[in-house]
Amino acid sequence: MSGKVVCVTGASGYIASWLVKLLLARGYTVKATVRDLGDSKKTEHLRALDGASERLHLFKANLLEEGSFDAAVDGCECVFHSASPFYNTPQDPQVELIDPAVKGTLNVLGSCAKISSIKRVVVTSSLAAVLFTGTPRTPDVIVDESWFSRPEICESAKLWYVLSKTLAEEAAWKFSKDNGIEMVTINPAMVIGPLLQPTLNTSAAAILNLINGSSTYPNSTFGWVNVKDVALAHILAFEIPSANGRYCLVEKVVHYSELVKMIHELYPTLQLPQKCVNELPFDPTYQVSKEKARSLGLDFIPLETSLKETIESLKEKGFVNF
Repeated sequence: MSGKVVCVTGASGYIASWLVKLLLARGYTVKATVRDLGDSKKTEHLRALDGASERLHLFKANLLEEGSFDAAVDGCECVFHSASPFYNTPQDPQVELIDPAVKGTLNVLGSCAKISSIKRVVVTSSLAAVLFTGTPRTPDVIVDESWFSRPEICESAKLWYVLSKTLAEEAAWKFSKDNGIEMVTINPAMVIGPLLQPTLNTSAAAILNLINGSSTYPNSTFGWVNVKDVALAHILAFEIPSANGRYCLVEKVVHYSELVKMIHELYPTLQLPQKCVNELPFDPTYQVSKEKARSLGLDFIPLETSLKETIESLKEKGFVNF
């Protein structure tokens, strides 16, 4: 694929940094956008990647600014739209999460619609935009790509991040159909694995909280997937001509109690939380179909490996000492 020019938005993010790394390793020329070119925390780890000095070009772009992605997407064959804020307790969900996700996605697609060289746009969505349909999730339920979260359910449960991803994906499908853009979405669960960026991201923080002396673990069940698999899935969704629609990415769905057990087996001496945060019945597990993801040729990294990589990376970056 060497010589091909692609764009990655929000390139300093956790998934996007890995995406840039893998694209450079495959010989692509990458035009990457960040909000602030002067912030070394956002750019230094990208400039240090193999191949970056020859084939990485950084552009300043802001999700809320119409046309600010024009220069970055110009001349590209594929645009990977990964920029979208992810954190769990916003003060103002509309301003902090929903506007950047929805308007940002439409701004990026708007820039793409002007460029005839773009063959495909790959959007980083989330399993959040899949799971919240109102259908109860139980161990025998199999979630797949045909599930779409319902905004009214997200809103009534005050799940603002989930709502932001759901509305953004809805808007993206509508815009791409109306404007003849070929689009694929990648819908990963909680993403863990090694960190390239120097700052702590939300999903790695979930693991850090368990190993950092917390006395309880959350009564929650999540799917988990390795960041390297997620980055690779984005690339395959461009490289494989028949790739289409949405791809759910989950290696395993587990309750936090199970996660703690796995970490204990890997690190027997770590002080881990012994009990659940409440006395309620455990949040049930469910299944997520791997069929479509496997059609890309993905072979998921086991959760145990991902946990080990995450913890070693947190240690190496100085977020935890043991």
